[in-house]
Amino acid sequence: MSRIGKLPINIPAGVTVTVSNDNVVTVKGPKGELTQQVDPMISVNVEGAVCHVTRPNDDKEARAKHGLYRALIHNMVVGVSEGYKKTLELVGVGYRVEAQGQILNFSLGYTHPIYLQLPKEVKVETKSERNQNPLVILECADRQLLGQICAKIRSFRKPEPYKGKGIKFQGEVLRRKAGKSAGK
Repeated sequence: MSRIGKLPINIPAGVTVTVSNDNVVTVKGPKGELTQQVDPMISVNVEGAVCHVTRPNDDKEARAKHGLYRALIHNMVVGVSEGYKKTLELVGVGYRVEAQGQILNFSLGYTHPIYLQLPKEVKVETKSERNQNPLVILECADRQLLGQICAKIRSFRKPEPYKGKGIKFQGEVLRRKAGKSAGK
């Protein structure tokens, strides 16, 4: 059995998990509602406050999807009950960000500002304090969507290995390189 797939999913109070006839799992909670289409070969059973994901046989495709769908459903349950939060840090002289509703305005050393329209499911907050790097704090119930948005923001200016300038996750440790050694 898959070590991940055979683990039961505990459903906290205030969260409901329903499985429709066409294998669509819907999770509702205080932070929102998420749905996921599950492959027909994988079966999802909800008994009381526990959800089990099972597979029919041990062929390679079934084993792979068993752990995948269990992880996706678990992420949905945690998302609608607690939510997910990511913090990005802008490291560099003159790097700034400000939020105007659901639009982020970045100044990252280019000749032009960069604007990013965020989906309505994502809550955003920016912090700019003196002598501190600007922060972008993103919260969402959907872990996949949050990761995708963070990757998009990070792609505007990836951290470089010499000075460490760029957009990085807070607490992320970057591998630094030594610069050119001086001549004779």
